[in-house]
Amino acid sequence: MESHATVALPASWVDARDFDSALTLANDPLVTLPEKVTVAVPAGCKVMVDAALKILCFAHQLRDRGASVAIKFEDGHDGAMGYLNRIGFFDMLDSAVEILPDRPVVSGAVVYRGMNDNLVEIAALRSVARDKDLPARLSDALKNSVASGKAAAKLGRAAFTVFAELIQNVYLHSGSALDGYATLQVYKGGKKAKVVVSDNGVGIIETLRPTLPAKYGKMSDSAVVFEAFQKGLSRHGPGRGCGLKASADHAIKYQAELDVRLPKCRVHLVPSASGYQPHVAFCSDSLPLLHGTHICFDFMFDK
Repeated sequence: MESHATVALPASWVDARDFDSALTLANDPLVTLPEKVTVAVPAGCKVMVDAALKILCFAHQLRDRGASVAIKFEDGHDGAMGYLNRIGFFDMLDSAVEILPDRPVVSGAVVYRGMNDNLVEIAALRSVARDKDLPARLSDALKNSVASGKAAAKLGRAAFTVFAELIQNVYLHSGSALDGYATLQVYKGGKKAKVVVSDNGVGIIETLRPTLPAKYGKMSDSAVVFEAFQKGLSRHGPGRGCGLKASADHAIKYQAELDVRLPKCRVHLVPSASGYQPHVAFCSDSLPLLHGTHICFDFMFDK
């Protein structure tokens, strides 16, 4: 009999951490590797963009390891499926992934691309075909939604630097043949904008640890990540950081929360008056396996 696991999402708003909880309840599918995995999306489920990119990466990692994958939408083409179609989720999804009741025939992202100032549709990060305009699209959407006047221009410049750096990291350090992804969604009701950059690679820790001083060998993965954001750790030595500290420094200025998910750990950084400090850094180790580096910025606004 075929082994099967179901990743059941809740009938509510679902962010990246909710998706991790569902992976835990499904017995860590990327470790147990059942022959088939179904992601069950109930009526009333509202998938946020940070969760959407994780689901996309999760499905592709399973397929890459030989498992069959299905995504089942309880409310058919309405609700969550309609939203995911609009942001380009199915355009990026492996055609071998089964969609129930059936895959959308027309892409909402293709039809309506660029018509919503509060959305940057999912873009693939492919080293062989780089989307050079993507950092500008993300930063323009963010500054137009979050700020105005001179503040908007200043935010736009800082955001461009952050997104260009993170996207460049995916091209240079992912170490995976699978695509990475980036997207942005403004949630007017929650007065925040989520900007997400995800890849399917080896993760920052695997890149950093082999060349770090011996003291880091005794630190947890999440502690090493926190050090990377505070001190700019690099496998190339001082002065050649992996871009995380520079990204965090820019984000701090705009009171952005920063969530970093690696294969088995997460660091969630909340800004204080003096930057990202240990007392406002929430670290989790021993999470269900999800390969890659998944970074989400939450920019709050009052507009």
